[in-house]
Amino acid sequence: TSITEHDYLLFAIKNVSLIVEQVLIEERFASFTIKSRREADHRAAGFYVPDFHYPDGSLVKHNSSLKGEFKVHQNEINDDYSKLIDQGIIKEDARFIMPYSTYSNIQMGFDAHTLRDTIIKFTKTKYALIPELRVVGEKLYEIAKVYAKYLIPSIDAIEPNYEDAVDMYLEGQIAREPYQVIDKVKLTNKTQNVDNYILISAIMRRYQYPFKKAKQVYYDLCKQNPNFKEELMRAITFNGDREELAQVNFDFQIPASLAILTHYTRHRTHKPLIPDFTPNIDLTQYKTPPKIVASHRQQEFNETYARNIEMYKYFKSLGIRDEDLVYFALAGNLVNFETNMDGKTIEHILRLRECNKAQWETRDIANGIHSEIAKCKDAQVFSSVLGPTCETQTICNEGKECCGKVFQLQKLKQQGVQK
Repeated sequence: TSITEHDYLLFAIKNVSLIVEQVLIEERFASFTIKSRREADHRAAGFYVPDFHYPDGSLVKHNSSLKGEFKVHQNEINDDYSKLIDQGIIKEDARFIMPYSTYSNIQMGFDAHTLRDTIIKFTKTKYALIPELRVVGEKLYEIAKVYAKYLIPSIDAIEPNYEDAVDMYLEGQIAREPYQVIDKVKLTNKTQNVDNYILISAIMRRYQYPFKKAKQVYYDLCKQNPNFKEELMRAITFNGDREELAQVNFDFQIPASLAILTHYTRHRTHKPLIPDFTPNIDLTQYKTPPKIVASHRQQEFNETYARNIEMYKYFKSLGIRDEDLVYFALAGNLVNFETNMDGKTIEHILRLRECNKAQWETRDIANGIHSEIAKCKDAQVFSSVLGPTCETQTICNEGKECCGKVFQLQKLKQQGVQK
């Protein structure tokens, strides 16, 4: 199937929920362009209204009236979102109250191999139990029948399996309990001897030395020049192609709201493990933006979440399956996700996300990642090259959007040189 990677298809997807958006962009070998919700006004975006089913897949009684109740509820939440904006809350903070049923429009590029895998994922795995995802998969299948018909036999040959593999194996061994969002970013595993491994790999690559010889040369150079480690690390990071940084890896568990989960998912070169929407989202755990707290509107914010939880409980009491209740998630609801990042990806992400222009929660997470690395005694030199360019190189690439910090740092640098 490797030759299918040479065929490329571009799609425009209109009016799908944020549920679909999130699951789609978890595909690492595809490309996406999505309008940012930080600056956009979504009051007129509209939202997806699901049918409601019992666990056996049959429609619930009075499905039409329940859809009407759902519409009223979602419109009330949208009114709360609109009210926050009208009261002067910036859009990137008001969006923490947005329902995950809100519509999104996506430009998506796939090679045919990835298209095949996505169709199978959306139509023949646990994801197909969410009807909206299955419909998207079926529409992609119909398009493939016209534009990439050679994929169809291999798709049709796959037998559906709607069970979660982990759940199947662990059934009866682990009780499902309410989860608790962790309080901050946690480093869970990493490469040993980070600084040494990056720098020795640079010598091995450039001079083709075997590891033992490269290691000896490295330690000899460290003895000759006390600044050798810092100078070579900066050369790799700021004057090279950074490939040596990719030789080390870090694992993190990260608490995040659904509002910013896409900010990190969209970075293609790390491997996030995003929790499923069902049955993992706990609607009682959510993040309140600091500016909403400062504006003394937290009570209104909490009341919206409380109403949403009560409506969810009401629908749940009717025996409606979890796959249809995912649309009660709001953007501020919190989850833990895990990821593995190599050093090159970390440098790239922190360069963008520790910047003062980054969204505040993504910046908090980036600072948390950096803080965890900075605690590692064997990664001190690597830690020193991480962060926004104003701090690492005293330059800024934000143009007119520059926050001004770089000018302060440049002045301090000049004063240091003069002294």
